[in-house]
Amino acid sequence: MSTESPAKPRDFIREIVDEDLRAGRYQTVITRFPPEPNGYLHIGHAKSICLNFGVAGEFGGWCNLRYDDTNPTKEDVEYVDAIEEDVRWLGFSWKEHRHASDYFDQLYEWAEHLITHGKAYVDSLSAEEMREYRGTLTEPGKESPYRNRSAEENLDLFRRMKAGEFPDGAHVLRAKIDMASPNINMRDPVLYRIRHDHHHRTGDKWCIYPMYDYAHPPSDAIEHVTHSICTLEYEDHRPLYDWVIENLPVPSRPHQYEFARLNLNYTVMSKRKLLRLVEEKHVNGWDDPRMPTIAGLRRRGYTPASIREFAERVGVAKRENIIDVALLEYCVRDDLNRTANRVMGVLDPLRVVIENYPEGESEELSTPNNPEDESAGVRSVPFSRVLYIEREDFMEDPPKKFFRLAPGREVRLRSAYFITCTSVVKDESGNVVELRATYDPATRGGDSPDGRKPKATLHWVSAAHAIDCEVRLYDRLFKVEAPDAGEDFLAHLNPDSLRVVPSAKLEPSVRGAHPQSRYQFERLGYFCVDPDSTSEKLVFNRTATLKDAWAKMK
Repeated sequence: MSTESPAKPRDFIREIVDEDLRAGRYQTVITRFPPEPNGYLHIGHAKSICLNFGVAGEFGGWCNLRYDDTNPTKEDVEYVDAIEEDVRWLGFSWKEHRHASDYFDQLYEWAEHLITHGKAYVDSLSAEEMREYRGTLTEPGKESPYRNRSAEENLDLFRRMKAGEFPDGAHVLRAKIDMASPNINMRDPVLYRIRHDHHHRTGDKWCIYPMYDYAHPPSDAIEHVTHSICTLEYEDHRPLYDWVIENLPVPSRPHQYEFARLNLNYTVMSKRKLLRLVEEKHVNGWDDPRMPTIAGLRRRGYTPASIREFAERVGVAKRENIIDVALLEYCVRDDLNRTANRVMGVLDPLRVVIENYPEGESEELSTPNNPEDESAGVRSVPFSRVLYIEREDFMEDPPKKFFRLAPGREVRLRSAYFITCTSVVKDESGNVVELRATYDPATRGGDSPDGRKPKATLHWVSAAHAIDCEVRLYDRLFKVEAPDAGEDFLAHLNPDSLRVVPSAKLEPSVRGAHPQSRYQFERLGYFCVDPDSTSEKLVFNRTATLKDAWAKMK
């Protein structure tokens, strides 16, 4: 009987690649990840990164990082730098670093080739007139009155467009295909438009810029990409992709394949909407831990491994569907449960004085850093006469099923002793401000020699040794599953998506922790050190609760 684990089922993209290699169509698999540098990458891009880089790596090939920088009005070097950081952080590296703008000269030359061969023409219709001429999904379009200009006239106009003689919108270069095509993308699509804007790489060299649908196929061909993998919204663009490749003297013949993009509930994935969240200050930047951006997830405490695992679990499908964000949260919990060291912290501290513990003394108690990983070792936690426990772990008059601390009741302190509450101290308003208790010295380490087993185990910190930390409790940014469904997605913002605890008490082992250090606060959840931390005060972000609180609410 074989003890080998069964091979993971292959998705349709990998099946296509496998068949292409077996049939000898390609010797080396080459893919590319082609983001537009007009915003930060989000979790949907992470899925595409994992697919493109993953497929190339699995089949012994490589993946290029190529920026689709054909729209200078929306692009910025800040986004370029952020994209590269995200790809590297996810654990991938590219073979070649390219930009569509690297090929602007070649693309222009090939545009003249199309004009010379009667495959493209300069159109002088206004944008509104072009929309009218394009037709509808049920009615064919009609040909532009400029469609039959001679090749010589088209070349002259196109060269004058390049020379900057015309204002924005005066002319465009269009492919000459079929205005009656049932696929609107094939109704003489625009290949070039005039745009007098500064480009972040080419400066002011160009005042005409290629459209994505024209720039992308030959860029793939120049790089000898074998499998041009994109999301389903480009499925109707594939005939145009093939037309461009077939009508240009390109050095290779790539093929386009589409997969379902990632749709998550309780979030929005549109870059336009994410930009609005940032610009209108509904969040604190692109890397706000509530954002679905890779930068936001990183700052919140997600690990590269958890995001890669999420992408694998979601899989590669041919049909659109909506993924429950709880799966993403499960993946980070699963990873951090195995990798994050445990510490004790109290978010809403209630003071406890152990009256029979010697004043001015303390001791060090040993506890595992991670019960899931013996190699993580142990740490020492200081214990003293005055402690802090979580305020919600005490009730003066508890209901029947409340097993935590109450007057006269004994509980276990994690890795420490059994304590019994003996009395309660209140302020003038009747609020409990302090508990008095006794401890049993025989229960050091959390076990009783006579077999007593308290029904509750509480986390705690020593008041004399605790450090103050700011803790930011993040929740989902939207309060409904489909915030895109309504007229204004901002109407569905969750007002409780961030709650700040200004002075939580944490055990001293976290002192000096660096940003991105991840911990499980015992009984509270998973937390990550935020870059806002200083040498005087650490700031922690809650990555996830220990369990899915939203599932219980639903």
